[in-house]
Amino acid sequence: MNQMSKITEVDPITLQVIRGAFETIAEEMGHVLYRMSFSSIIRESQDLGAGLFDTDFNTLCESESTPMHIGSIPGYLRGIAETLEDGEWYEGDAVVHNHPYHGSSHTPDLAIVVPVFFKGRLVGFAGNTAHHVDIGAATPGLIIDVPDVYAEGMLFAGTKLYRKGEPNNAMWNYIRRNSRAAGQLVMDIEAQIASARLGARRFVELLEKYGEEKVFGAANQLMDYAERMTRQRISEIPDGDYTAEGWLDDDGRNRDQRLKVKVTVRVRGDEVEVDLTGSADQTPTAYNVPFEGSTKVAAYAGFRKLLLDAATSDMRVPSNEGSFRPIKVTAPLGSIFNPRAPASAEARFTQCNRMIDLIIRALAPVMPEQVIAGSSASISFAAYSGVRPSGDYWVFLEVNEGAYGGRPRSDGPDSIDNLMANTRNNPLEDLAMHIPMVCDRYELRDDAPPGAGEFRGGIGVVKAQRVLTPAFITHESERHTDAPWGIFGGQDGAVGRCTISNPDRPGQETEMHSKFSGLAVGANDVMTYYSPNGGGYGEPLKRAPRKVLEDVLDGFCSVKDARAVYGIAIDLETETVDMATTERLRLAMQRQD
Repeated sequence: MNQMSKITEVDPITLQVIRGAFETIAEEMGHVLYRMSFSSIIRESQDLGAGLFDTDFNTLCESESTPMHIGSIPGYLRGIAETLEDGEWYEGDAVVHNHPYHGSSHTPDLAIVVPVFFKGRLVGFAGNTAHHVDIGAATPGLIIDVPDVYAEGMLFAGTKLYRKGEPNNAMWNYIRRNSRAAGQLVMDIEAQIASARLGARRFVELLEKYGEEKVFGAANQLMDYAERMTRQRISEIPDGDYTAEGWLDDDGRNRDQRLKVKVTVRVRGDEVEVDLTGSADQTPTAYNVPFEGSTKVAAYAGFRKLLLDAATSDMRVPSNEGSFRPIKVTAPLGSIFNPRAPASAEARFTQCNRMIDLIIRALAPVMPEQVIAGSSASISFAAYSGVRPSGDYWVFLEVNEGAYGGRPRSDGPDSIDNLMANTRNNPLEDLAMHIPMVCDRYELRDDAPPGAGEFRGGIGVVKAQRVLTPAFITHESERHTDAPWGIFGGQDGAVGRCTISNPDRPGQETEMHSKFSGLAVGANDVMTYYSPNGGGYGEPLKRAPRKVLEDVLDGFCSVKDARAVYGIAIDLETETVDMATTERLRLAMQRQD
């Protein structure tokens, strides 16, 4: 970066104009990527991130996509710097990178990075990441029970798909010949390249309009502002060490061994450390977390949610590198959050979500008005696959929704991806048009109540997907044994479930573990997933009677539970609350407490 830019002061109006330009460029990059992609995980679920970066790998702007993607790209850039083909950037280059021991989030998230040259000099980068359908791993789409990183599929480290504008045909052919879904993979990578090139072009246009010193001066001021606001919010938390623990179900192979997640949050002045010491050792499966590309990013995202949420903050803080600077992340080498190479680390998402969930739990006593109760804090990531009569594979990736915990002033949102994810659901019509599958059921879960509280937990989803031909299923999920926690008198939510059944064999239902790999199923077999329900916030006896009545009428709370848990007497015939009986019930229950 031009050293003059570090001391260039930009007037407030121009600063906001350049800020808006940065944000618009990032959003346009994201739109181009998902509009041009062919696989539904990118096109519909928008499992992607895009942004601009300076030559020190600072995030200048990011798309409003999935936090796990965009926050990870600086790690990719540092990894590319270690491994770059030729050892030098040229105009017209396009690099693909996904090596988890060189900064990537995990192997299916391919990054495409292009250099930004201005007046013949390298001044920055435009890049994006996206989750791909299949990169030739041991099982189609997703992997869990594999021995090492080499079973995760194609590994790219600083690999140039274009060099000085010319395609690297040998590498493109290699990609085509090593994926079960080669057509989608290649076209999605091409969409990423188009998105990155657009970002680079827009970056140059911005530099041409305002000049290098002014643009980078504004970028530095915006990063400093984000850092200053983050430090201000941290300084409002009382100094101290705050700890919370939880348990993961298993590693996908050793079913009788739960895995501890321990989070200690150390607040000192305007800085914070997330220390994961005490968490489980690394696993022999893919259930580990790359430290640079995922563990650190999850901590950054967790504090941005707590401190800088756009819906609750009085001012909007730009998403850039500044908000990362006051946050330190520690995880012992050889632990699940910082594995030693060559341990596999593809199935790394639910651990990150639980880490954020526990950061929130740890800080709850000193931030009661900012935290929420326990969320599902998992992910249901399913890969369905099979072989067509032509001999070609079909592969479908699906992310199912979870539920948030109850909040200080409202119920937890129902059936929504959380905490670290922001993916959309896949239209069922799209599924039936392209894949030999049918969705038999898709609705809010009604077999178990959400956590009771003044503000109840969110309700999870139940989705039943039926394959029409023999197929394989790999499923990564969590929280079948450790329910989302209630807080401040709220009750715990409900654990998740997963079953395999077949309508031709009524009464036969197999309870599945939260994660399993390469399960062979037959035609008409159905996988039904029940996501965890969120925990409750506050005392149930303080819940508004009208809200309890609505839940009873909607089928999410029984008349019996309304009476026993909330002290609410419901008259179903008139669909009203018997207020006199309710007052007596609640008074008696309060005396018992």
